[in-house]
Amino acid sequence: MSTPTTQAHRTDAGRMADPNWWRQAAVYQIYPRSFHDANGDGLGDIKGITAKVPYLKELGIDAVWLSPFYPSALADGGYDVDDYRNVDPKLGTLEDFDEMAAALHAAGIKIVVDIVPNHSSDRHEWFKEALASPKGSAARERYIFRDGKGENGELPPSDWDSVFGGPIWERITEPDGTPGQWYLHIFAKEQPDFNWENPEIREDFLKTLRFWSDRGVDGFRIDVAHGMAKDLSEPLPMKADLEAKAHGTDGFTDGSHPFWDRDEVHEVYSEWRKLFNEYNPPRTAVAEAWVHESRRARYASPEGLGQAFNFDLLQSDFDAASFKKIITDNLVAAKESGASSTWVFSNHDVVRHATRYGLPKGGSVAQGTNAAQDITGSEPKGQDGKGWLLAGAPAEELDVDLGLRRARAATLLLLALPGSAYLYQGEELGLREVTEIPDSERQDPSFFRNPGVEIGRDGCRVPLPWTAEGPSFGFGSGGAHLPQPEWFAEYAVAKQDGVEGSTLELYRKALHLRSELQADEELEWVETGNPDVLHFSRPGGWHTLTNFGGGSVDLPAGEVVVSSGPLEEGKLPSDTTAWVVSKA
Repeated sequence: MSTPTTQAHRTDAGRMADPNWWRQAAVYQIYPRSFHDANGDGLGDIKGITAKVPYLKELGIDAVWLSPFYPSALADGGYDVDDYRNVDPKLGTLEDFDEMAAALHAAGIKIVVDIVPNHSSDRHEWFKEALASPKGSAARERYIFRDGKGENGELPPSDWDSVFGGPIWERITEPDGTPGQWYLHIFAKEQPDFNWENPEIREDFLKTLRFWSDRGVDGFRIDVAHGMAKDLSEPLPMKADLEAKAHGTDGFTDGSHPFWDRDEVHEVYSEWRKLFNEYNPPRTAVAEAWVHESRRARYASPEGLGQAFNFDLLQSDFDAASFKKIITDNLVAAKESGASSTWVFSNHDVVRHATRYGLPKGGSVAQGTNAAQDITGSEPKGQDGKGWLLAGAPAEELDVDLGLRRARAATLLLLALPGSAYLYQGEELGLREVTEIPDSERQDPSFFRNPGVEIGRDGCRVPLPWTAEGPSFGFGSGGAHLPQPEWFAEYAVAKQDGVEGSTLELYRKALHLRSELQADEELEWVETGNPDVLHFSRPGGWHTLTNFGGGSVDLPAGEVVVSSGPLEEGKLPSDTTAWVVSKA
């Protein structure tokens, strides 16, 4: 990967050609099925994204990251992929994708797409062929099939649980109608795991990466990047033994877990990096790797994917000391690996941070498909919002105003940090988690497979409100595939557009200022004498202060160019961030 350079304000054309564009990019995650519906069928689509390119350009982002848009039965929100080189017919066509890509690029916006390499869907042509083929066939070698235990193979090969609940093994019926082998699925049973020891799998994914790169895709987000490589040699360890080691002093920091974060996975990424570097500028990649912090750097190495998600702030309470340690540690780690750090508070898998920060204990998160972190010993801490949702989301426990105020302050701090900022659709509107979803209308498999244990992720995937009225608040001319609450009307784009002080205008202003102020990937902490106030400076006289405590505090000399909330007689109130540019 390229080495760091100063990120000066540039034209769209200059930024599009810059091989270092990703290092300090503002990336906006789009969950396509919930962004905008162009044909009124209740499901967001590719043409809907194209129609909103002017909105995205005005927002001031550098890139969009598209969650899966491939053909899928939606057993897991599109992460069960039927065909890796096509568009779901319900969302559009490849021609629609090309039109969207051209529109985004014309607006100076890069495109990052999700790649799901750990597993396919059970509707993938290869898995259907495996089911129709005999034991020991080449078709079955593309996946992970094993004989069962017991007198007649009626018991699964191991007692492991899947991430979504229930056994990790599913028994098939053989072509002759008799009970047969078992296949591994770390996630839903509709998501059989690939056998990455099979060269055919490796070659096919290289073909997929080239297919999308040739269509103009600028980068890839690698789903479950710490999966794929597996050691399933007999005897398979018992679940209790895995859990005991996971919660030991060292966890699985030696790469010895049978299917998480094994060293062999980096052989795959080395191949991918060679392919990425064939393009000009090189294609980028970012790993979703829920691994121990000591093992994250390998995913972000120049010889590998180049960047890895840092979920540490997302797992932190709204606390000054915690934020400072996380920021400091991750900037050091990024410098050592040659990557840039990534910063994120919300995504399609977690309770929105405007809700988390309004709950007692202030906002960390463990919700979603990321149970792997429990196995590796890197457990999340603090309030994740899941328990509150499972308890029926009692309104008296959520301070809506406090949550939004803190979310705005945290985001403004995040946007001032060196590195890439990842934003999730709807957070620029101040959306909080939607709790008003009847059980009968939920879609997330984790809800159905773990009743009473998992509430699922539907609450952060509800279609966006574009207008304050209409059958789906402007999402489309029809309804929405998940129910939208009435309070969405007050958060709609049309309600906030041009309104000074709105969350949307805050994001727009901050993102455009960020582009102008961004410089070298450095920050310097400024001592305040107040443990509840974080103050750091960036090159060029750009200062950022966040007040995590109570009472207002003084600001340094200079021009306040943006603040997450109103100042109090020129001072920074609690739960507020301000950017100050010092005079030359």
